[in-house]
Amino acid sequence: MNRQALDELKQQIPLLEYLQAHDWHPKRPLRRGRWMGSCPLHEDRQPSFLVDPHQDLFYCYGCGRGGDVIRFAELYHQVKFPHALALLCQWRGVRPLLEEAARFYHLQLRRHAQAMAYLHQRGIHSPEVIDHMQIGYAPGGCLRGWLTQLGHPLPALDQAGLVTAMGYDAYMDRIVFPLEGNLYGRSVLASPAPHRFLPGSKGGLYAWAQARSYPELILVEGLFDYAVLWQAGFRNLTCSLGTQLNVRQLQQLCDAPRTVHVTFDSDCNGSGQRAAHRLCQTLRERNLKAGLVCLPEGHDPNSFFTQGGDARQFQTLLEAARI
Repeated sequence: MNRQALDELKQQIPLLEYLQAHDWHPKRPLRRGRWMGSCPLHEDRQPSFLVDPHQDLFYCYGCGRGGDVIRFAELYHQVKFPHALALLCQWRGVRPLLEEAARFYHLQLRRHAQAMAYLHQRGIHSPEVIDHMQIGYAPGGCLRGWLTQLGHPLPALDQAGLVTAMGYDAYMDRIVFPLEGNLYGRSVLASPAPHRFLPGSKGGLYAWAQARSYPELILVEGLFDYAVLWQAGFRNLTCSLGTQLNVRQLQQLCDAPRTVHVTFDSDCNGSGQRAAHRLCQTLRERNLKAGLVCLPEGHDPNSFFTQGGDARQFQTLLEAARI
């Protein structure tokens, strides 16, 4: 990418817009239209991150790092310069394409008995939760035609990860969940790779805009865990898409005083509970209240409900959590 193309990319992605899309919030205004806020690149106990929207530059007085939107993408995503460019190009053009794909998959869901049977097997039967999460289904072999008919060129589909290098649909026989700037697909068949994200980061905490207002939060590991709990009436809920939280997810949890009920899988080998225990310690060090929710051994929230558990019993587990 030459200098002119780099300048055009930066003009098309204002730094402040990119920061706010990644959940950065300015704390106070400064002179000449500048802003100061907490640094998203390290643990920042007081605002030290300066943003100048007119020059599209940032500088952190805490960690001493600064630059333009490309440099921020390098540091934030912890990638090299070429990968940062690819992520920015993807963010600029892929988001509307992914939203279109998610709409298509959502329309397909109820047309395929196999997909609905799989959801019922996983304990998901409420139309409300399906619509809330915009759950979809990728049968394979038809997304490419749909999107190209709408005017999206094949190279754009390839860049987004929606098709393979050979031009075939990347997702086939998968339940699909839209994420923030990405898609997650879970195979409904026996597969050596049952879980699959499209290229790009998993983003922040799932459905954070709705969850962040609650003073007490339930944090689960997977999207099917989220689905059964939401269906059971628990709305103070979010999902980390795995036991290892990224920097942004941790900052989101710590952006206000709250209690977090960490409800990871109770794996037979103890890995989920060990990860939950470490996270509780980390949250307590940041002055949050954190409770470790202990499910019966071998269960995750999804299997707890599909094998006979109910909302009252889960509430009892929450109340017994060690805060």
